[in-house]
Amino acid sequence: MEFLAEYGVFLAKAITIVVAAMIIIGTIVSAGMRTKKGAAGHIEVTHLNHELEEMTDAIRSVALDKDVLKQELKNEKKQAKQEKKDRVKVEKEGGHKKRVYVLDFEGDIKASAVESLREEITSILSIAKKEDEVVLKLSSSGGMVHTYGLASSQVQRICDRDIPLTICVDKVAASGGYMMACIADKIIAAPFAILGSIGVVAQLPNFNRLLKKHDVDFELMTAGEYKRTLTLFGENTDKGREKFMEELEDTHSLFKAFVVENRPQLNIDEVATGEVWFGKRALAKKLIDELG
Repeated sequence: MEFLAEYGVFLAKAITIVVAAMIIIGTIVSAGMRTKKGAAGHIEVTHLNHELEEMTDAIRSVALDKDVLKQELKNEKKQAKQEKKDRVKVEKEGGHKKRVYVLDFEGDIKASAVESLREEITSILSIAKKEDEVVLKLSSSGGMVHTYGLASSQVQRICDRDIPLTICVDKVAASGGYMMACIADKIIAAPFAILGSIGVVAQLPNFNRLLKKHDVDFELMTAGEYKRTLTLFGENTDKGREKFMEELEDTHSLFKAFVVENRPQLNIDEVATGEVWFGKRALAKKLIDELG
């Protein structure tokens, strides 16, 4: 009996320790999950001047004579010290030295990078002045109307604050990508960058005849005459096709109006055909302002 009593006490202590450990572990895991859930990411800022200086220094260290390099570095250090002194003086007097903020946007069909873009623009607008400039390096072939509409509205926030905006296109700014680009005060594109595609496209297969061939019924229930115009498995009608086309045309009209509002110098009927042009041709069409 004494053995059983001692064993019972030991077992109770062991269970207590295990339960306490589980509670502690559970609390730590729960706190970690809350932290992870609440984390909003972070913004990485790179001082491009410093980055360029580092690359230049690396090349000069190999290309220049040791004494020449030493003298150049000495002169630059003196110049940098004077520039810092001048900058501090200007800021104390209420002045402002122009800054250029450079952003990147790599667009997929869903414009997935729009969330990051929004946060970056919000951060810039919290400090940027009208004397500054924002440069957006844009690459996108377009995608969904509503997501690129949102991306364009984020870019518009910069212009609404009267901060000069330049958009640079190295590869492509087409369809929704051009919707974003046309907002800029200046568009600079590479000679063979692809621009334009001011149009709307929709395509989908229909398996209704295949289903009928294999004696498979498909029921589609809707409330509202145009809740579904074209479907994948139902039997499409001419009326549905006409309505779907009407919606495409309306979207195209909105797209064209948006481009004209931002680039009135364009001949919209000439460029809103869904075609794309290389940078050099796009310049002649006034889709861009400069080649670079």
